[in-house]
Amino acid sequence: MERLFNTILIGVSGGSIYSLMALALVLVWRSTRVVNFAQAGQAILSTYIGYEVITHTDNYWLAFPIALVAGALTGALIDILMVRTLMKRAHSGPVAGIAPVIATLGLLGLIRAIVGMIWGGDLRQFKLPVSNHGFTFGHNTIPFAPINLLIVVTTVVVMLIFSVIFQRTNLGLSLRASAYQPEIARLAGIRVDLTRTIGWAFAGAAGAVAGMLVTPTNYLSPNSLDLLLVSGFVAAVIGGLESLVGAAVGGLILGISLALVLEYISSSLAFPVAFVVLIAVLLVKPSGLIGAKRTRHA
Repeated sequence: MERLFNTILIGVSGGSIYSLMALALVLVWRSTRVVNFAQAGQAILSTYIGYEVITHTDNYWLAFPIALVAGALTGALIDILMVRTLMKRAHSGPVAGIAPVIATLGLLGLIRAIVGMIWGGDLRQFKLPVSNHGFTFGHNTIPFAPINLLIVVTTVVVMLIFSVIFQRTNLGLSLRASAYQPEIARLAGIRVDLTRTIGWAFAGAAGAVAGMLVTPTNYLSPNSLDLLLVSGFVAAVIGGLESLVGAAVGGLILGISLALVLEYISSSLAFPVAFVVLIAVLLVKPSGLIGAKRTRHA
């Protein structure tokens, strides 16, 4: 029983990181209807900027907000310089609907190349902001350390902030309206282009949070967040691309599932299991566990 409990704790910590990346993907989807595969590139660029701040100041807590701002600015610039043009021009042709998605794949490669040219391909690591030694209760030490607690708490806080923004504010209403009915939103006085840019900025900041939290326990390289992108995408689809809560639920399900497989079966099955879980969920509920309900039309 203790072994199972410890495994679940590990899964919750890992799942929280997946939830953050899933959240970033959901934020872009809900505000622009685009699946942003460049999210890993945005996150890695922001994390490298945080790494530079830590290298020069030895202060993680100063680097963290700077990385968030860098992530938000990167997301905003991508929307202004690339996505807006694509959204306005990609109205016809066989790939009109997926043109922005294809562009984000190309952008991912471009960002990784730029990062590699600036920082090189060497593995880097920065100092942990808090201890990675498990909490001790009596004579027992559990595999859940202050760094894991920081990850979980930060994920919860970020999720709550964005949930409030989307569900309780005029900005959240504008984001949803701009994604679903941009022309009607314009007629209602909403500045659709600016609103969508804000959505991309939010997603960039969320991705930066994921990068800054996962990197202290791993190594940093131009490709180090690619697997996190895949896991985040799987988590987002499991939970439902329409739901911020779904991003959290999907991340936790994926994290705990992978932890159980790693502990009780084999590490070689970790990657395939992610897609087995995804297929199983989609067979039961194609829109995701907390996906939007279909509406009936007369």
